Amino acid sequence: MTGNPPRHVVFDIGRVLIHYDPHIPFREIIPDDAERDFFLSEVCSHEWNLEQDRGRSWAEAEAEAIARYPEREAEIRAFRRNWHRMVSHAYEDSVAIMIQLIEAGVDVTLLTNFAPDTFREAQRLYPFLTQTRGVTVSGEVGLLKPDRAIYDLHVARFDLDPFSTLFTDDSKKNIEGAVAAGWQGIHFQDSAKLAADLRECGFSFVSTG
Repeated sequence: MTGNPPRHVVFDIGRVLIHYDPHIPFREIIPDDAERDFFLSEVCSHEWNLEQDRGRSWAEAEAEAIARYPEREAEIRAFRRNWHRMVSHAYEDSVAIMIQLIEAGVDVTLLTNFAPDTFREAQRLYPFLTQTRGVTVSGEVGLLKPDRAIYDLHVARFDLDPFSTLFTDDSKKNIEGAVAAGWQGIHFQDSAKLAADLRECGFSFVSTG
């Protein structure tokens, strides 16, 4: 790890602090594996869902998908209704690391690609998402990781020194975006590696378990 000793730590949320998997409810809604894979790759795909993270409303999203696949209207509308089931659990060890940093006085914020309404739902489901100094939610600002602009906006909103800012995300592209903005990056793989990487960055008190 190179760069200035980090003074700010920024966490992604999905697949770093909480689990996300749309297959969880859709295994029940569409039991056939091939049909379900088609639906989640072509109808309500990652790219389709990402537009909600950019700020598109669910009403617009559903209308767009239904226009493409009118025979799938019930399943399309089931996506938002069952979203809470997709975020089935927290990654408790990762959450514990975040809380350790906060309790030690480290400046911790969140930067996430998330639709505004589902983010607020996630905060109700997982109150630890309210414990950081603040959060930049992509759908609220109309920008997405790994666009450079969202990193610069986060720096400006929270008065961060980018060269002393350390970001962890499960997406390599999002880490590359942060590094391009002058940040330091940790590619999240699991909580044990995250703890080890943070200790290497100078946070010697971080542990798991």
